[in-house]
Amino acid sequence: MEAVELLNILARGEDGKHQFKSNFTNIDSLASEMVAFSNSGGGQVFIGINDNGTPIGLTREDIGRLNQMVSNAASQSVRPPINPITENVQLSEGLVIVLTVLDGIRKPYMDNNGSIWTKSGADKRKVTAQEEMQRMFQSAGLIHADEVLANGLTVADLDLDYFRDFVLKEYGEYWKEEDEDVSLPKLLENMNLANKDGNLNIAGALLFSKKPQFRLPTFIIKAVTYPGTDIDEEHYLDSEDLTGKLADVFQKAFGFISRNLKHIQGDQAVNSLGKLEIPKIVIEELLVNALIHRDYFISSPVRIFIFSNRIEIISPGHIPNNLTIENIKNGNSNIRNPILASFATKILPYRGLGNGIRRALKEYPSIDFIDDKVGNMFKVVIHRK
Repeated sequence: MEAVELLNILARGEDGKHQFKSNFTNIDSLASEMVAFSNSGGGQVFIGINDNGTPIGLTREDIGRLNQMVSNAASQSVRPPINPITENVQLSEGLVIVLTVLDGIRKPYMDNNGSIWTKSGADKRKVTAQEEMQRMFQSAGLIHADEVLANGLTVADLDLDYFRDFVLKEYGEYWKEEDEDVSLPKLLENMNLANKDGNLNIAGALLFSKKPQFRLPTFIIKAVTYPGTDIDEEHYLDSEDLTGKLADVFQKAFGFISRNLKHIQGDQAVNSLGKLEIPKIVIEELLVNALIHRDYFISSPVRIFIFSNRIEIISPGHIPNNLTIENIKNGNSNIRNPILASFATKILPYRGLGNGIRRALKEYPSIDFIDDKVGNMFKVVIHRK
C-alpha cells in the first residue's frame, strides 16, 4: 500500500472495513479484532493511527513486537487459525502497520475464550443471540436447520396413515405398529426424521406431522392479493394463511396463486379453463424453491404477494455462503436443508440438481431475483404481462 492510498483511507475515517488502532499490548484484544473481520467479510486494521485518523507512527521496536504478536494471535488465539497479511507503510510521522484480514472460509471464528465476534459498523460486538450463532454455524456447514428438534413434536404427532402410505410407495413395505423388526421411533431415526427418543426434527415435523404449525407457527406461507401495484393495508382481493404438512402447503400455495391469475384461452376450446398467464412449471419451481431452501433458523413465514403487475415470493434468509444471483441462474446451488431436499423429490415436483431456477427462466424470462442481505431475505419477482 502506498502512503497516498493510506492517507486517503485515513481521511475517510473508520468504517466496517477499516479500523484504526494506536497500538496493541494485549494479544486477546488483537485476536478479537481479527476474529470480527474474519466473520464479517474481511477488513484492515491500521496500527499506529489514533481513533480520529491522525497518524502517530510506530518505532522499529514496535514493528517487530507487533508483527510477532499478530503471528501468535493468528495461530494461537484465533480458532480456527487464520493467515493475516501485514505491511509496513512509511509516513512522515513514522511507520504504520496495515494488517489485512481476509473473509474467513471456516466461519464462525472465535477467540481463546470461545467468544464469537462480528463487525457492527466501525466497531465490533460479541455474538450472543442463539439464532445468529445458529446461522453462522449453518453457513459453515456445521449444522442444518432441518435437523434441529421441532419444539416438542414427537412420533405421537405423526399423520400415521400419510406416513405409512409414503413408506409403502417408497420402500414397497407397509409399516405396521405390531412390526417387531423396527419400531416407529427407530424407523424415523433411520430416515433422519427424529432422534432415538422419538422427537421429530424440523424436517420430520414439516413432512409428516398432522399439524406442524402447532409447535412451529411461523413455518407457513402468508399469501395476499392486492388490487393495485402496492401493498394496501385496508384493501385486498384475497388473503390466506397456508398451513399443514409441506405437501399441503405447496398445494394450497399453488391453488392460491392459480385462482388469482388470469387464464388465457389461446387456441383451446371455448369451454376450457385456459392456460395460466404464468406457466405452471414456473410457479411450481419457485414455490418449491421457497419451501425447501428457505432459512428455517429464522422465525418468519414465506410471503406471497400478488399485485396487478407482478407476483412476489419472499423467503426468509438471503442466499447462503458465497452464492450469487448469477450463480443460481447458472444452476449452482448450496443445499441449506439437506434432509428436506432429499425427501422433496418424493413428495413435491422437485427435481433437485440446482436447475429449478434455470427451468423457470427458460419458460418465463420475466423474473427478477433480489438477494437482500441486510433484510436477510430472498425475493423472487415474477412480472405479469
